[in-house]
Amino acid sequence: MNVLVIGGGGREHTLCWKIKQSKDCDQLFAAPGNAGTASCATNLPIDVNDFEGIKKAVLAHDIRLVIVGPEDPLVNGIHDFFLKDPLLSSVGVIGPQKEAATLEGSKAYAKAFMMRHNIPTAAFAEFTAETLAEGEAFLEQSNPPYVLKADGLAAGKGVLIIADLEAAKKELREMLLESKFGAASKKVVIEEFLAGIELSCFVLTDGSSYLTLPMAKDYKRIGEGDTGLNTGGMGAISPVPFVTEEFKEKIETQIIKPTIEGLKKDNLPFKGFVFIGLIKVGEEPKVIEYNVRMGDPETEVVIPRIKNDFLAILQAVNEERLDAVTLEIDSSAAATVVAVSGGYPEAYEKGKMISGLEQLEGKMIFHAGTKQEGDSIKTSGGRVLAITSFGNNHQDAVKSSYEILSKIKYEGINYRSDIGFDL
Repeated sequence: MNVLVIGGGGREHTLCWKIKQSKDCDQLFAAPGNAGTASCATNLPIDVNDFEGIKKAVLAHDIRLVIVGPEDPLVNGIHDFFLKDPLLSSVGVIGPQKEAATLEGSKAYAKAFMMRHNIPTAAFAEFTAETLAEGEAFLEQSNPPYVLKADGLAAGKGVLIIADLEAAKKELREMLLESKFGAASKKVVIEEFLAGIELSCFVLTDGSSYLTLPMAKDYKRIGEGDTGLNTGGMGAISPVPFVTEEFKEKIETQIIKPTIEGLKKDNLPFKGFVFIGLIKVGEEPKVIEYNVRMGDPETEVVIPRIKNDFLAILQAVNEERLDAVTLEIDSSAAATVVAVSGGYPEAYEKGKMISGLEQLEGKMIFHAGTKQEGDSIKTSGGRVLAITSFGNNHQDAVKSSYEILSKIKYEGINYRSDIGFDL
């Protein structure tokens, strides 16, 4: 079977690395891919939202299964595009159709879904430019800190947590009246602040059956001790030490099952990954948000722990026979540490030469923002590499990743030295 993975980050390199190990994988393609995917797939220089370009590639290379990595093409309806085209309709797509992808595309839509299906989440209200005064009044009646979320996709930057009331009102005005996050903040969700510890839950569903993949915890802040600006993720660990069997059962019964049942009740066809961002408040799980794809850098710790032939699992999703699959999970802990460009998540330079990779053959080094130039590999993004290791526990795994990372060099390299510090 010929397979295409859409995307060019660490998540997509990890998926390619795992799929390539399958006996059923003939040719593997990545669009657009990066210097890492080039080692296990053929990169195709196609933008993730260029649906016509993707169609040409799928037909030219006789691709039978497409795995959509990032959220943008899903929210923009790539699955529907395939279903409506007679030449593409028989090609399997892993990723939900457009309506179901709105669970990630709109915070308000996701909140309404949770309310309908009694899924525990923070109290909230939504506002537009027309209801700005009501939004300010809502803030006045709320307790700090104040949580403001741009309704649409804002590349992970649309969530603000503010301690001061006047500052929160100012941000609300900027979001609604000055398009602080572009079209994403035409509508703003203000919600109750939940105090607790966050984790990521991943579910793979064929629309009726589902598998719960290993859970993970990621680290979003740029600075040690979870300080500084939010990023796309500076590292992750799996499994999560504080997820006991009892807590896992609560997640299953209160959140996962109602979510999958809710998709069916609302007639939202869903073949793909449901990423549930959770927070543990006391001993209770609550949903912070839904994403409709795998997380990054969580993919880099979750996928390596799956012992099954991953392409066979994805085929089972496409053919709606996931109930026949038994997941096999490596009992080892996995930890990934992300190396980023100097200055990230603010302004940073690209094109820095990376050295040291050649002496680390066989290590789990997943490329996030890299490009090949001749014989050289250079930086091409904010998050550059994700280094994953196994260990008896997360401390051992983290230590191994740092040892590998110490051998990699490029100008401005930066990474957190405290991944897993809070566990």
